Amino acid sequence: MKTVYLDHCATTPLHPDVLTAMLPFLRHSFGNPSSIHAMGKKAREAVEEARGRVAALIGANAAEIVFTSGGTEANNLAIKGVTHARKDRGSHIVTSSIEHHAVLKTCQYLERNGFTVTYLPVDHHGIVNPEHVKNALTDKTILVSVMHANNEVGSIEPIDEIGRITAERGISFHTDAVQSAGKVPLNVEEMGVDLLSISAHKFHGPKGIGALYIREEVSIDPILHGGGQERDIRSGTENVASIAGLGKACELAGETVAVRMDEITKMRDALQERISAAVPGLTINGHPVSRLPNCLSVSVPAIMGETIVRDLDARGIAVSAGSACTSHSVEISHVLSAMGLPKETAQGTVRLSLGIMNTPDEIEYAVASFIEVVEKLKALSEIENSLGSRRCY
Repeated sequence: MKTVYLDHCATTPLHPDVLTAMLPFLRHSFGNPSSIHAMGKKAREAVEEARGRVAALIGANAAEIVFTSGGTEANNLAIKGVTHARKDRGSHIVTSSIEHHAVLKTCQYLERNGFTVTYLPVDHHGIVNPEHVKNALTDKTILVSVMHANNEVGSIEPIDEIGRITAERGISFHTDAVQSAGKVPLNVEEMGVDLLSISAHKFHGPKGIGALYIREEVSIDPILHGGGQERDIRSGTENVASIAGLGKACELAGETVAVRMDEITKMRDALQERISAAVPGLTINGHPVSRLPNCLSVSVPAIMGETIVRDLDARGIAVSAGSACTSHSVEISHVLSAMGLPKETAQGTVRLSLGIMNTPDEIEYAVASFIEVVEKLKALSEIENSLGSRRCY
């Protein structure tokens, strides 16, 4: 059976060159980067080389990069670290209603511990209005956290405009760039951000490693305490092999991002056009222009997205759903709800996300399979409706 992976917003396959960069530190070069002998120095060199590559990808200085275990820890460190470091100045945080749970649940934790949080609405494209950010700021606001690109619908936020607003007020600004790093150009100076989170496995690096950019003048309290690694911001013996892998993934992304994403955009657009023409009433979610080049979120009327995912999986095609069907109810994504999608539309949502290893032939197979699956499920739904029964199709 043919296999087509179209779930790259969830995770990506490890690039062969990344694996090659990691292997020496999983085999013979296993020294602790804090050791002063030759093996330790070699490990330290690998860590610092990777730090420079991460910095180069986002237009930062190497000294401003702190390695973490991934995007979740980077987001937690940014939000908890800054708010605790600045709590003498205020206790108010501004974020959006469509953030990843790593941001939302961190903010909810802080609310339970004396902080106040404003959750900004988004428009029907999933875009935050910079004026809403400006109006939400108070004398007690110490942090704004708005993601760069949404993980479900791919919409890219006006980060540079928000950055200008926070800079004028002297408020720290964090962005979760986990979905956009390696897919679109990033420059922390042009974006006006003080903190930026990335995760290697979203752009062909290994799982379990990420990084947080922290502007040099930003004060931050650690959330892990120990041996003082990473400038005492993130203690713990460095994961050298994975750090080397992250560095290589950043290098590869920096070299080829424009060319490969142009090709992916063409395949995504072809996929969108073909299924839109074949499926009546299909809704495209997210901003039509300002969105990730590899992400396509669609809603199929009268069909459960989760059922489409299962049927495509049976044909060897991996995608993801925007809602979950249980025996009692349908749980709709908080992102789709915040965008104002009606329940009957949101429950039919499927996300197809492409990667550099996809081919036009795979897209052709995915298009044909998607259309066939939807037609079959619609026919079954019509039969069930005529019989007066209700199931999750």
